[in-house]
Amino acid sequence: MSDTVIKIENLSKIYRLGEVGTGTLSHDLNRWWARMRGKEDPFALVGQTNDRTKQAESDYVYALKDINLEVKQGEILGVIGKNGAGKSTLLKILSRITTPSTGSIKVKGRIASLLEVGTGMNPEMTGRENIYLNGAIMGMSRAEITRKFDEIVDFAGCAMYVDTPVKRYSSGMRVRLGFAVAAFLEPEILVVDEVLAVGDAEFKKKAIGKMQDVSTNEGRTVLFVSHNMASIKSLCTRGIILENGCLTLEDKIESVTKAYIKSNVEVKSPILGSLERKKGYGVSAKFVGAEILSATEEVVKILRFGEPFKIRLKIIADSSIQNLNVGVRFENTSDVFISSCLSGDSGMYFSAEAESENTIEVRFDSLILNPGDYKMALSIRQGNVFVDQLTNVLPFSVDELPYRNSFIPNGAWGLVAFKPIWNNL
Repeated sequence: MSDTVIKIENLSKIYRLGEVGTGTLSHDLNRWWARMRGKEDPFALVGQTNDRTKQAESDYVYALKDINLEVKQGEILGVIGKNGAGKSTLLKILSRITTPSTGSIKVKGRIASLLEVGTGMNPEMTGRENIYLNGAIMGMSRAEITRKFDEIVDFAGCAMYVDTPVKRYSSGMRVRLGFAVAAFLEPEILVVDEVLAVGDAEFKKKAIGKMQDVSTNEGRTVLFVSHNMASIKSLCTRGIILENGCLTLEDKIESVTKAYIKSNVEVKSPILGSLERKKGYGVSAKFVGAEILSATEEVVKILRFGEPFKIRLKIIADSSIQNLNVGVRFENTSDVFISSCLSGDSGMYFSAEAESENTIEVRFDSLILNPGDYKMALSIRQGNVFVDQLTNVLPFSVDELPYRNSFIPNGAWGLVAFKPIWNNL
């Protein structure tokens, strides 16, 4: 017996632009006549590729086009792509929320979906009633749901509100309850969209741990959509990239994430002269280039925990300058300050030759940032007087978990992970 639980063949989904519905009565009759003759949708033949950056050239657009994919039992598949690439459309078709225009999907087993905040929840019903309602929809008996009820409420952390209507829940509480229902009611296939972005750090960690558990220990299949490459890489075994409704790559998750970041982020030294900067006082000097280098001297946007890395900065001055104090500040994507360093604090001051490119490097022997997305701010001072300052530059990701243990109780990963040495004395 085959271990394939999802088989997608020549799947396409087409939408009409500018109108709600399928269009005119004439279009509907043409579709019906084509279907009766075993033909394809005639309007699917003239649809435009789903490139949202271009003007429409047709009344129809492909949200998905000619998707072919097989997913095995127990696999965690990462679905990656830009906004509008077709990720949510694919999951909605898999969840039978919408139907494909052409092609077919064969699914073995029950599917539980969490595609947006409050998916499957009736806002007028209580949390308790919604748990039993969702279980019944999935074909479970009341006794089966009752057996799982306490686990669901404990995981969601909503015991106080379980008999309160869901419409009074916060968005984070609805996500917690929705995920708990989807994960604990024993579906063969769990489909999770970007909704985990709504939850707090503790819940994200618990949810990822649960998805790993249902896949590894229970042999269930998970489809996971996220824009966080660190989460995708730590959780998934294989991945696909969707671009403008087309499946452009299917491979091991390491190769997929690397290709996606490379295609969407320019890894060469950026031209910083056009960026918004906070001008300083006194002498004139500015950053014109900056890049991150891995331990192997490659220009990168992804770093690995515990490995050395370097930051290479290029500065141009209008005239020869002495006593330059260069600074690097690390922040996460929520603008939370993590750490900073000034060359002057280490007793290093630099000089810059007039009208020539001056290169400065700073090396870090070990990266202690936890998996996630980060950015930097750069500054030049002469002594303690600002000469140039740039914010929101050099975005990068950390993609290796510092510990092999996937579950840490009573807390989130945090921003940094020290490397302690324990001794039994």
